[in-house]
Amino acid sequence: MRKLFAMLVFAAPLGAQTLPPPPEVVPELPGAGRPIAIEAHRARRDALLERLGDGVVAIHSGRQIDLEQLVLQDRDFRPDDYFFYFTGLESPNAWLVMSTTTSGSDQVVLYLPPRNPRAERWTGRQLGPGAVAERLTGIEDVRAMNTDSVDANVQAMLGQVGGSLFTTLRRGSTPEPIVVKWAGRGIELANVIPTVDSMRVVKDEVEIAALRRAIHITAEAQKAAMRTVTPGMFEYQVEATIEYTFRNMGADRVGFPSIVGSGPNTTILHYDVNRRRTEPGDLLLADIGAEWGQYTADVTRTFPVSGRFTERQKDIYNLVLGTQLAVIDAIRPGVTMGELSLVARDYMRTNSGSSCGPQDCTQYFIHGLGHWIGMRVHDVGDYSMPLEPGMVFTLEPGIYIPGEELGVRIEDDVLVTETGCEVLSAGAPKTVEAIESLMNSISLQYQGNPK
Repeated sequence: MRKLFAMLVFAAPLGAQTLPPPPEVVPELPGAGRPIAIEAHRARRDALLERLGDGVVAIHSGRQIDLEQLVLQDRDFRPDDYFFYFTGLESPNAWLVMSTTTSGSDQVVLYLPPRNPRAERWTGRQLGPGAVAERLTGIEDVRAMNTDSVDANVQAMLGQVGGSLFTTLRRGSTPEPIVVKWAGRGIELANVIPTVDSMRVVKDEVEIAALRRAIHITAEAQKAAMRTVTPGMFEYQVEATIEYTFRNMGADRVGFPSIVGSGPNTTILHYDVNRRRTEPGDLLLADIGAEWGQYTADVTRTFPVSGRFTERQKDIYNLVLGTQLAVIDAIRPGVTMGELSLVARDYMRTNSGSSCGPQDCTQYFIHGLGHWIGMRVHDVGDYSMPLEPGMVFTLEPGIYIPGEELGVRIEDDVLVTETGCEVLSAGAPKTVEAIESLMNSISLQYQGNPK
């Protein structure tokens, strides 16, 4: 009976919410329309200024993309991560300018483009300078944006406090014209990115809350995929179920292109074409992440499209799962990602038996153990640093055997705590028994009929 109603589950409930409802929207705030955590963003600005010497910080929000020239999957604007980190705003063509001195005399100015009612009839309401922006952001000095005013203000601040001009200088990217102009005047530019990255790698309460919601949505999407997949479906149909769940539960966008690979495609690490028709006996690997509030999840589950693992699939799957659980048990403040990788490979090597022939299965574990997550799916952070409470990263051991068209990856998002870790993505089933139970449960109903 499991497959009889598989294609009808779109209309079924997607699982009870285990998180509080998302914050109310703010009518005056365009974009996502969510309240800004004023105190958290102020604390981040204060922490940055405390770390820097005398100087001025100037961070641009980014520019909109011309949809007439580039067709994107989503909106034409996503704010610069560094600007968003200190403001919580999604306003394009804005600047955050801050001055700092060792004496503690700091100044914060936010520049927003003036509102254009005629343009807003086409593009939607924008947040402009004024009392509303001051109230929503907690920044008391909000001014109308134009290049000359930002330039003059930065010059004046530097004249008052001296020091360097700190801004975001990314390798290989073209800096804003105004930054080029400043450099051409002989102003000493300093890259603020390394300092901010050292702050971003340890998440505060607001960031962890956003990650929890993104991960919860992603776990629900994994369950929806398990409920609906059936042999003969195309990978893109499973992808549609996943991304429908994202949107239905309030995600802003995908954190990265969804990887939904079946059969031979389970062995391709970054496969995202998602065009193959699934066949009976296939495994399906779904590596997906919803983005909520500019923070993204990254959760992978591998499950059988027919609802039951074969003995061979189960053998490899349980080895991958055992490897991940061994690493989870080893997580604690002070250890490094490198040390955890050694734990993973030692466990897999010791427990391979004859599963992968005369050699152990680490020959098929061809990528790293995990990566930081946050505003980016591969977020900022130094992998040699000891773990600290508040760090969030993925654990994704895998085995990929192309000759058997057999690939298994299990990826969870974990938060380092004072005594170990919390698996934030625990809501997505990952044992053989839990996956098969969900995929074959007769308790799932559609309009009162058993599945």
